[in-house]
Amino acid sequence: MALTSLLVVLKNGNAIETATVGREGVVGAMAGLGMHSSRVRAVIQLSGVIARIPAPQFRKIAAASKAISKLCINYNETLLAQARITAACNIAHHVEARFCRWLLQSRDRAESDTVPLTQEFLSEMLGVRRTSVTEVAIKMQDAGVISYARGIIKIVDLAKLKELSCECYETLRSETSH
Repeated sequence: MALTSLLVVLKNGNAIETATVGREGVVGAMAGLGMHSSRVRAVIQLSGVIARIPAPQFRKIAAASKAISKLCINYNETLLAQARITAACNIAHHVEARFCRWLLQSRDRAESDTVPLTQEFLSEMLGVRRTSVTEVAIKMQDAGVISYARGIIKIVDLAKLKELSCECYETLRSETSH
């Protein structure tokens, strides 16, 4: 399963994730409605099979199909919902709860309890220092929630991970499952 993070990049070069796209979604769907540039950076987290359609061709397809145009609009709404919830989560919740939410989201998209992610990458996605992610990962591993070795995180206790996550995980699932 492919998994793509959509990042907002600040002038100082720092980036923070605002949404994730898995097999259910489209990166650049608004190109089908004429948007020529995007202000986000797409980073592939988990490689997989991805179809790529050049924007001019996609615009022609969307112009010829009301159903595809509607899908573009609907998925854009899904991404906006993710961005709103993620922004609120980043402000309201501690790094531990956000770490758990993020792992759960990645697990859902990857359809696997094992996710290849480095602590450096996680710190970028969560907008925190790497040392903060290291502290949380050690705490989670000591509690038997995850096992972590060389860029591979394995969820050991899914129920506990959900318990430690903030409410944003379930909110994201309900908001984006339409």
